[in-house]
Amino acid sequence: MNRLSQESSPYLRQHADNPVHWWPWGPDAFAEARTRDLPVLLSVGYATCHWCHVMAHESFEDEATAAYMNAHFVNVKVDREERPDVDAVYMAATQAMTGQGGWPMTVFLTPDGEPFYAGTYFPPRDGYGMPSFGRVMASVARAWQEDRPKLLGNAQALTEHVREATQPRAGESEVGPDEVERAAANLRRVFDETNGGFGGAPKFPAPTTLDFLLTRPDGRLMALHTLRRMIAGGIHDQLGGGFHRYSVDGQWRVPHFEKMLYDNAQLTRTLLRAFQVSGDPAFADAARRTLAYLTREMRSPDGGFYSAQDADTNGVEGLTFTWTPAEVHAALNDEADAELLCRHLGIQDPGNFHDPHRPDAGRRSVPYVAVPASDLAAERGQSEEGLSTHLERLKARLFLLRQGRPQPGTDDKVLTSWNGLALAAFADAARILGERPYLTVAEGIASFLQGRMQAPGGGLYHVWAGGQARVEGLTEDHALVGLGLVALFQASGDERWLAWARELWTVCARDFWQEEAGVFLASGGRAEALLTRPAPGFDSAVLSDNAAGALLGLWMHRYFGDETGEARARRVLSAFRGDMLAAAGGFGGLWQAAAFVHAPHTELAILGTPEQRAPLEQVASRFSLPFTALALTEPGGTLPLVQGRPGDGTAYLCVNHACDLPTRDPATLERQLSALG
Repeated sequence: MNRLSQESSPYLRQHADNPVHWWPWGPDAFAEARTRDLPVLLSVGYATCHWCHVMAHESFEDEATAAYMNAHFVNVKVDREERPDVDAVYMAATQAMTGQGGWPMTVFLTPDGEPFYAGTYFPPRDGYGMPSFGRVMASVARAWQEDRPKLLGNAQALTEHVREATQPRAGESEVGPDEVERAAANLRRVFDETNGGFGGAPKFPAPTTLDFLLTRPDGRLMALHTLRRMIAGGIHDQLGGGFHRYSVDGQWRVPHFEKMLYDNAQLTRTLLRAFQVSGDPAFADAARRTLAYLTREMRSPDGGFYSAQDADTNGVEGLTFTWTPAEVHAALNDEADAELLCRHLGIQDPGNFHDPHRPDAGRRSVPYVAVPASDLAAERGQSEEGLSTHLERLKARLFLLRQGRPQPGTDDKVLTSWNGLALAAFADAARILGERPYLTVAEGIASFLQGRMQAPGGGLYHVWAGGQARVEGLTEDHALVGLGLVALFQASGDERWLAWARELWTVCARDFWQEEAGVFLASGGRAEALLTRPAPGFDSAVLSDNAAGALLGLWMHRYFGDETGEARARRVLSAFRGDMLAAAGGFGGLWQAAAFVHAPHTELAILGTPEQRAPLEQVASRFSLPFTALALTEPGGTLPLVQGRPGDGTAYLCVNHACDLPTRDPATLERQLSALG
C-alpha cells in the first residue's frame, strides 16, 4: 500500500495498491522532489473515468513501468473532483501545450510546481497517434538530466502563459439585448436539425445552453428537439432512468456510460423547463425518472448525493447496461413480448456497442427507442396508451433483472457544488410538478449542507468524504448552493433558505471577487496558493463559476434590491463578452445571465395558507418564469415583495414596478401570466 491508502477520496484509494509510490497533492510531495532533485509526475483523474482506469491497468499496475516512475519522478495523484482548482490550473497548461484536454491528464512539473510537458492518456505502446508512456517518461527524464536550463526556461514561459490566459481583463462594453438574440442565431448555425444537439460526434448534453435557448422564443424549438432526441437515445437509460455522460455518436445512441450527479441534476431542471414551455408530459416523465434514479442509487444516508457512477463493470465498459436478444428472451420468457421489446429498444445481433479493450465481451446492444410505441401500436392495431403501458411493464421486468447483475462502482464522496445543483433540481420538481416528496428531498440536501459542510466565517467546505468535510470551499460551492437555495425558497416559501443564499452571496462577493477585472476567481484567498487563480467563464460540464456568481447576484438584486449584485453581474458579462460572442455554445450560463439582465423586472407573490395558495400556485407552475422573483408563502414575511400585502390566497404580479390588480381567481392569474409572453 502506498500513501494513498490514508486518503478519503475514492479515486485516490483506487490507486492505493499500485506499485507506484504515489503521493497525494501537498507540500510534502514537492519537498520530496526538491530533496531528490527530481521532476514531479502529476496524474489527474476521477473515480468513474473509463480511460483513467485503462491507463491505470496498462501502466500504473505494471511493475516495470512503476519502477521507472519511482526512480525518475516524484509521482502525485489528484482527484480532479476533490481539487478542481488544481485541475483547472494544469488543464490550462495541458490545453496550451496540446490544443486539447481531458482525463486522465498527465503533467510533468518542476519541484516548484511549474509545468513543462503535458498530455492526457498515454498508451503503453506507440499508438493512437501518440508516443508510448515509457518513451515520454524517458524523454522527460533525459531532458531533466541533460538539458535542464532549457527545460526550466520552457517551464517558466508556460507558467507565464497559463497565468496570462487564465486572467480575464475588465471589459469595455456591456452585452446588449441584440447580442442575446444574436447568440441564439449563432447556435442555430451549428444545430443538428435531424438529431438535435450541436455539431457532430461526440455529443454532450449541454444543459446550460439548452436552458438559455428555452428562454428565447426563437431558440425553444432547438432545445425541445434536442431533448426529445436525447430522451429517445441510449444516452438516456431506458430502463433505469437518468442520463449517461455523453454520446460517442451523433445520434445519441451509444453513450459513454458513466453517470454524473451534475449531468442528471442540471438536465432535470432543463426537462422541467421544457415541460413548462411545451406542455409535453414526456419531459415531466423523463424528469421524474431521472430523480427516481438519483434517489434510488445516488442518495447517501445523510441526505447528500454521491458524485458519480462508473462507466465500467468488472473492467468492461457498459456491461451492466447492455443486452443481447438472448438475454431479453430469457428474462421475459415469452417469445412475442421479447420480440416486441427488442424491436422497440433496438436490441439485436450484432449489437451497436463493444468495449475495444475487452473484445471477449462481444458486441452488445445499448437500448434506445428504435421504433416508437406509436408506430408499433399502429402496426398492431392497438391503442398507443395500452401498448405503452405494456412496454413499461416489460421494461420494468428487464430492469429488475438488471439490478441483479454486477453494478458499476459508485464514487461516494459528496461534493458541495454538485449538491447545490441537485438541491435546485428537486426544489424545481416540487414546485413545477406539485409533488411534495421532492421538497422533502430538497430540504434534506439543504439540511445536510447546513449541518455538515459549513466552515468558519460563514463559508462552505468543498467535499464530504470518509465522514469528514475537507478542502476549502470554492466559488462553485458558494454560488451553486446559493442558487439551489433560491430554488428551495421558491418551492417552499421558507425565507430562511433565501436568507442563507444571501449569506453565501456575501461570501462570494467578499472572498472570490476580483475587482480589477470584474470577475469571480475560482478559489479564495484562504485557499492554497497555486500558480494562478483562474476565473472560469466557460461552462464545460457544469455552470461556470462566473455564470453562477452572476446569476446569484441577479437574484439578490431581484429579491433584496442589492444593486451590487446586478452591477457585478454586468461587469462579469462585460469581461467575457468577446469570448461569448466568439463561441456562444460554450457560454450558456453567461448567456442566461445576459438574458436575465435584459429581462423585465418581474415579481410574483402568492400569499396565504398552503390551502389558499394551491389553486393559484397550480396555475403559476405551468408557466416558465426563469427570471421572475417568486414568493409563494405565508403573509407577514420580511421580503420587500411581500411586505404590507394581505395574504388570503391572493396573487400579486408586478412588471418593472407596475402591478396588475391583485387576484384570487386562477383564471385571471392565468391571463396575467399569459400576457408576459
